Amino acid sequence: MKPENGDAVEQSSEEQVPEEELEGEDLENFTKLTEYGIQKNVARELIKIYGTGKLSHSELDERALDALKEYNPNDAIQVLKGFCDNNLEHVTNKSAFLCGQMKTFRNKNKGGAAAAQAKGPDPAKIKEILDRTGYSLDVTTGQRKYGGPPPEYEGEQPGNGHEVFCGKIPKEIFEDELIPLFEKCGKIWDMRLMMDPFSGLNRGYCFVTFCEKDSATEAVKQLDGHEIRKGKTLKINISVANLRLFVGNIPKNKTSEEIKEEFGKRTEGLNEVIIYGSADNPKLKNRGFAFLEYDTHKNASTAKRKLATGRVKVWQCDIIVDWADPQEEPDDDTMSKVKVLYVRNLTSDVTEDQLKEKFGEFGKVDRVKKIKDYGFVHFENRDDCVKAMEALNGEKIGNLEINISLAKPPTENKKKEQRKRDNDRRGMGRGMVWGDEFGYGMRPPMGMPRGGRGRLPPPHDPYYDDFYWEDDFYYPPPPPMHRGRGRGGPYSPPTAYARQGWYGPDAWSRPRRTGNTRGGR
Repeated sequence: MKPENGDAVEQSSEEQVPEEELEGEDLENFTKLTEYGIQKNVARELIKIYGTGKLSHSELDERALDALKEYNPNDAIQVLKGFCDNNLEHVTNKSAFLCGQMKTFRNKNKGGAAAAQAKGPDPAKIKEILDRTGYSLDVTTGQRKYGGPPPEYEGEQPGNGHEVFCGKIPKEIFEDELIPLFEKCGKIWDMRLMMDPFSGLNRGYCFVTFCEKDSATEAVKQLDGHEIRKGKTLKINISVANLRLFVGNIPKNKTSEEIKEEFGKRTEGLNEVIIYGSADNPKLKNRGFAFLEYDTHKNASTAKRKLATGRVKVWQCDIIVDWADPQEEPDDDTMSKVKVLYVRNLTSDVTEDQLKEKFGEFGKVDRVKKIKDYGFVHFENRDDCVKAMEALNGEKIGNLEINISLAKPPTENKKKEQRKRDNDRRGMGRGMVWGDEFGYGMRPPMGMPRGGRGRLPPPHDPYYDDFYWEDDFYYPPPPPMHRGRGRGGPYSPPTAYARQGWYGPDAWSRPRRTGNTRGGR
């Protein structure tokens, strides 16, 4: 009688695994695997790998064994052969790496035939680098991590401004080429090269953390635009770990202490709550939104996942949670030349003339610009600017104590955005359709040119007009939408957020409408 397919497979498996050939530790491990539920032919393949020294039975955890147990036996054997072909010298968690290999194999099969795995870095070069530096290399399915921390390092752990993002990396490049490049800029804390598990190539970017902040700045200066291959240049910029969340639809009678207490119960690592009140209405403790700052990006990301489900109510309110865009900090050299003060807590009865007179007591004031409850005071002399800040910070002007800090000039990215807007505005004068500023496809407001040689809108002022042309308030979001079958939450994104205090010490621009952060980390 002809056996069924299943019986044939089982028979074949039995024939491929003659247990009498196994003895000692091999037989013991084989017995453990089969008793766990692993198919005999798969167990036999594992015993072969154990014999190479690339993997031991103790390095397989329950997650990996469970995955192998549920996997198709023939596919599991292919995965194990591919696993053994890899250079596992720098793989610290081999169970996790094997699980990643199984997931990648399954996804490849779903997408049809896939290209062969790319050749990795030169082992001799990697060994030379590791022997020279004493650093470690940890390889997982999705990244290759070099260092972190350096051997015998006794300094403080790097913070904001120590890490750079390196993009536009040719896919075939590995850390054996990148490490010597970044070492020229300073001592590396760690490097994380993001990998594509399908192809074995890098994903085009990495993160490099330096022990010293100045080294990160130097890396941007030296390597931004560096031609690493003919016609292939790197893009380098300072990476900012996002630690802040925007939370909207908060009752306006809640103080920062009450908000911190409430959200501190629901999330971990909450360091600070930043709110903005109304200078003219002290009964309003906040403007309906707050910024939550966490100690690490991991805690901030975990908090976002917990709070942004659409099912969390705070004080019986459906809150809206998103990332706050991290602000690029100007470097020390730029800030040392600033002659503009950012002044907060100005009531509506305080005029620009009053501010000019008050601040003019410390030196010549070029001009003053007041915008709602804050303003900017431009001095002619830097020393006079600093004296005024030190003398008047915390003093009363009108009915409130004012808060003063040095204004932060626009970064290069903001300048690029401004140039793009200026180009768009010039295009408007040549008959182009008005864009987002007035609503896509809408006619321009009265008095604005519709085309031809009409008079163009006045240019933006680089210190505030660029960022304060919208109202300085949070607009309530549209009403909740019913949850659909898609992956999104139950709410549409808010239509506008606060743009307050971009130049202040707690300045963060409005949250992005997407949940993506940086990648980053």
